[in-house]
Amino acid sequence: MIISDKEFGEVIVRRNALSSGVKFSISTSGRLSMSVPKYTSDFLAKRFLNSNREVIREKLPIKNPSEQRARDYQKKVLMKKAREYLPYRLEYYAKLYGYSYEKCRLSHANTRWGSCSSNRTISLNIGLMKVPEPLRDYVILHELAHLNHMDHSRAFWAEVASHDKNYKSHEKKLKMYSPGL
Repeated sequence: MIISDKEFGEVIVRRNALSSGVKFSISTSGRLSMSVPKYTSDFLAKRFLNSNREVIREKLPIKNPSEQRARDYQKKVLMKKAREYLPYRLEYYAKLYGYSYEKCRLSHANTRWGSCSSNRTISLNIGLMKVPEPLRDYVILHELAHLNHMDHSRAFWAEVASHDKNYKSHEKKLKMYSPGL
């Protein structure tokens, strides 16, 4: 559920079967998020929000509602660009170097550029569309190497180096960017 609030903008309400109380946090979109017990009514969620305004203002760095909308638009644009580019680039390098993966997933994590799971799913952050192409390629090659080495061992780095001779430079340059919006 989403509550439209004049002060906080859109407030995300998540019902959680394991929750025994109400918890406030900031979502990755910068919105106020409320976790409430599963059977909490909409009326009670709104009432709890209203009765905790002062505490929320003091403790949580809530973004301006107009910033939230701007971020949503930026995320939408990046997702469109990422869908048109990243899966094809991943497929290109996988075929070029003989890798086999099950699925490509696009994400918007705040701290990771990519990941590779044991079920051979490669996740790539849409934020890669904000970095230069050689850095995008480095992340893709890095995640493909994880298909053979699920760690950062010497063998893993040797495999990355066999595909990207400048990987150390690319890794260093990538740290100048943030995957989040």
